[in-house]
Amino acid sequence: MKRRYLLAICALLVLPSSGTLAQAAQPANSALDAPLFYELLLGEMDLRAGDAGAAYAKFIDVARRTGDESAFRRAVEVALQARSGDQAIAAARAWRQAVPESMDALRFELQILAALNRGGELSEPIKALLARTPPADVSGVIAGLPRLFARASDKRQAAEQLDEALKPFINAEPTRTAARVASARGWAQAGETARALELAERANADDPAAPGPALLALDLMAGPPPQLPAAEKLVTSFLQRPGAEVAVRMAYVRVLSTAQRYVEAESQLRTVTREQPSLPGPWLSLGALQLELRQPRDADTSIQRFLQLRTSATEPAVGADDGDDDEDGANAGDGGRTQAWLMLAQAADMRGDAKAASGWLDKIDDPQRALEVQTRRATLLAKQGKVREARTMVQQVPERKPEDARAKLVAESTVLREVKRWPDAHAVLVTANERFPGDTDLLYEQAMVAEKLARTDEMERVLRKVIELKPDHHHAYNALGYSLAERNQRLPEARELIHKALELAPSDPFITDSMGWVEYRLGNNAAALVHLQRAYASRPDTEIAAHLGEVLWATGQREEARRVWREGRSRDADNEVLRETLNRLQVRL
Repeated sequence: MKRRYLLAICALLVLPSSGTLAQAAQPANSALDAPLFYELLLGEMDLRAGDAGAAYAKFIDVARRTGDESAFRRAVEVALQARSGDQAIAAARAWRQAVPESMDALRFELQILAALNRGGELSEPIKALLARTPPADVSGVIAGLPRLFARASDKRQAAEQLDEALKPFINAEPTRTAARVASARGWAQAGETARALELAERANADDPAAPGPALLALDLMAGPPPQLPAAEKLVTSFLQRPGAEVAVRMAYVRVLSTAQRYVEAESQLRTVTREQPSLPGPWLSLGALQLELRQPRDADTSIQRFLQLRTSATEPAVGADDGDDDEDGANAGDGGRTQAWLMLAQAADMRGDAKAASGWLDKIDDPQRALEVQTRRATLLAKQGKVREARTMVQQVPERKPEDARAKLVAESTVLREVKRWPDAHAVLVTANERFPGDTDLLYEQAMVAEKLARTDEMERVLRKVIELKPDHHHAYNALGYSLAERNQRLPEARELIHKALELAPSDPFITDSMGWVEYRLGNNAAALVHLQRAYASRPDTEIAAHLGEVLWATGQREEARRVWREGRSRDADNEVLRETLNRLQVRL
């Protein structure tokens, strides 16, 4: 592991391959005379010949004799290239001793110590770095310190050492906010989230306009359970301030979206697009959420606005943040246009406008998205009854990478599921699992199709295999528990399975819905309503609406039930669960 870190540092810090020390050490005031310069050239020759040890010896000898920073730098770089952490540290420390005022020497030592997980040795160079940093830059340096301790094996010791280095700054007005946030991050890395939150709250109280405490609180929200409600309160308090930074609000949107709290995420994005309407990225994110919420017309408007802004946009100012999310490559290369066209095709398909959907797909000429585009085209064909042609279209997509074969099988099954060709989809997934044994995602998909075919024994067997292979697969626990609850069988076991799923994914609205449904089956209507209302508020999905409406109906709240059912129907009038519920209860909306 240490070798990987050293290589990473080497990639960041070494001179360009075309620039050897002999070329770099040419200043007029250089202490290098002809013999020393010749020794450096011999060192470069040793390095090219693969003898890094001999090269290092020559570079460090010249550096110590002359105090030349270029020679010290080259010695450190050669040691890193040779994956010798001890030699790299020795060279950096010799550099610091020879040139005490060198900030580069300090930075090298800190980065190498961090990469080697030698956190116990970081305290002294950190103090030296902070002491030599100009006052105006100290807060910025402090903000970056927790990253140095991120790989420490003893996270608590690292947090204590960080606190020790921050003592002179933790109560000084110009630096206290940055110092408290840095300290909080150290304790968060050590797993002491309550202590981290307390420090973030103190930092926020000192400077309510500073984004650092809110960003830390967002990290605490996004961390492993239990999430702290007070962390979200700090975030929302910050965002209520006039002129709250877009970057913080967009980070909050990502946390909400990850938790599938789509209604709240959409509300935050509407605030961004209202306050900063010229930023393209938030419009695309808003369109994506509106598609998830089955609002295709609103999504179309948002995505079209994104494309208009992208077409007219000039390069943003340095440091500007337009809220684009590049994690999935949506805004890479073509500025997000390909992703936008795919989303517009999806919106058109939701509206039943196959011609418009096909028109958007025609705009895309990206080999990397070929399978995705063809899958969308195939789905349009399958919905027109041309299932054989649709399958052929997917099967003929070229396989450029080994994983493409798996992706094509998944795509083919997706097309078949869209048109409810369950036996064919099941056959494709069985084939996929034979070709890629032990793939828990493929097994899970097979189980879901088996359920559609009323093959409940197969579904349960396959889901239990998924759980055996991947004990933290919350979808498998939820699917098995929900299936039992839906069939009104083994309800205590169903509740236990769904409870396990909620432990693994406490904010998932579909699992919360399942818990509400099993409580209803058990006769616990009050508990059922609590879960179902929470799930529906987070994600007003039509199936959740069907369940919530039924419990409301059973408890005598019939007008409210009708309202919820109408909302669900407006999003997806063909939803099977809603239609079955209304037919069984003999309700006409």
